[in-house]
Amino acid sequence: MIINRTEPSPSASSAPPALELRELSISLPPGADRTHAVERVNLTVQRGEVVCLVGESGSGKSVIAQAVMGLLPRGLAPSGGQILLAGTDVLTASAQWLREARCVRMSMIFQEPMTALNPVMTCGDQIDEVLRKHTALSARARREKVLDILLHVRLPDPPRIYEAYPHQLSGGQRQRIMIAMALVLDPALLIADEPTTALDVTTQAQILKLIRELQTTHGTGVLFITHDFGVVAEISDRVAVLRHGELVEAGPTQQVLREPSHDYTRMLIASVPSIVPPDDPSAGQTELLLKPVLRIEHLIKTYVSGGLFQRRREVRAVDDVSLEISPGQTVGIVGESGSGKSTLARCVVRLIDLSGGKVFLGADEIGHRSRGEMREMRRRIQIIFQDPYRSLNPRRTAGESIIEGPMYFGTSRAEAIARARELMSLVRLDPTALERYPHEFSGGQRQRLCIARALAMAPQVLVADEAVSALDVSVQKQVLELLDDIRERLNLAVLFITHDLRVAAQICDRVGVMSQGKLVEYGSASEVLGRPRHPYTQALLSAAPGRRWDFSRQDGAAG
Repeated sequence: MIINRTEPSPSASSAPPALELRELSISLPPGADRTHAVERVNLTVQRGEVVCLVGESGSGKSVIAQAVMGLLPRGLAPSGGQILLAGTDVLTASAQWLREARCVRMSMIFQEPMTALNPVMTCGDQIDEVLRKHTALSARARREKVLDILLHVRLPDPPRIYEAYPHQLSGGQRQRIMIAMALVLDPALLIADEPTTALDVTTQAQILKLIRELQTTHGTGVLFITHDFGVVAEISDRVAVLRHGELVEAGPTQQVLREPSHDYTRMLIASVPSIVPPDDPSAGQTELLLKPVLRIEHLIKTYVSGGLFQRRREVRAVDDVSLEISPGQTVGIVGESGSGKSTLARCVVRLIDLSGGKVFLGADEIGHRSRGEMREMRRRIQIIFQDPYRSLNPRRTAGESIIEGPMYFGTSRAEAIARARELMSLVRLDPTALERYPHEFSGGQRQRLCIARALAMAPQVLVADEAVSALDVSVQKQVLELLDDIRERLNLAVLFITHDLRVAAQICDRVGVMSQGKLVEYGSASEVLGRPRHPYTQALLSAAPGRRWDFSRQDGAAG
């Protein structure tokens, strides 16, 4: 069945809402921690409106999105209510209608485009597939329409992008491909499930602006799922707050942010870090009193591509970077994707080799040591990665993951287990949970396990590479407070890599800003983020979503 998009649509005044949930309930399988993933939720998204759905992990946000699309995972089932898509009940519709409705009447932008896009198909072919399945257009007309939508979402050189594969594009470009695919047939409803979580602030700002412009142009209703209140303040018309599957508060954005009526909403808003760093008069004095435990001198990392029949090309991912970190100090590195932040972190812990410069761990130069020589050094410097689930072995219990490192260096099993119990308490987890597997923990708990595993080696330096970027605001706040508490207790030096300027403003003593591999600005957090001098730093701060909103104030006044 080809749905005719040329039929006249009803007027805006008489048209039903793009989406209406009426008393929607979705049951969880027996043995779950509650009976319903979603319970008696009422929610409306009008055409031309952006409604943000917020709440902690496990609140039911993504379950609602999956239910609307007819893509609920096995084990979850609607147990009551209606999902009206432009007046048609999705729950009683046929499988054939649902297949045709996806992309035509409703579309979805997923959180991680690299996993949502087919790696063996060009980007143009993937958008063209939507047109082939749902229209009777000729191949030539389809290609013209694909090139037009690529231009519409502001991708450079559409013919080149058409022939490119997903891995050949940046994260922001891949997300634009997803948006193009979602909007190519002008659906009445667009569901955006955390589409900007993994993006840096400038790319995030571009994507938010693009979604808003396209939504206004096409009159599309948007259900925007997010845990980022900066995004909420930037893009939404109305906000709905979910907690344990129940809708606890809903209303216009300004009203909910300025005068939240529910304690849970107030807690979420209070958890958002302020983008204004505290003005610490003692900032920068720590390193004058203590010798640096980590010193980076003129670090360079160059990648070379090309071969026998290709032009040789060199890219300096890190270009002449120098900085120091003293015990008990947190130094943050911020910048856009591709600026060299994570490459710097991996060079520091010697996961990749340096092309030039030196890295000193105390008095020991580790930048050019062999793998064998690095063996003893690795216990002194540990790293926490962004995704805790991929960092932990799913076949090992939490306890086995924590004791593996110490036992490798000669600690007895009994002593390692005793230390693991102490560390579980230190990261505020129940020591009895050592026998559980990673999938039995929440995202925030898994990140705490990764912190415990890193601390098991009693390191002098801890490198956190986007360690809280995937966590919702309340869990993020808990993990940040935990890291800060551990740093003070153990006198650790912390290198904190992040694209979240709010997090950097609140947790870092000093901040370095990277652009195209270079450290363009470096100083105390209050100086760099409070009074930026470099144009690039100023551009980053101006691009931060919700930058004009002071979430640290309960009255929600603009900051």
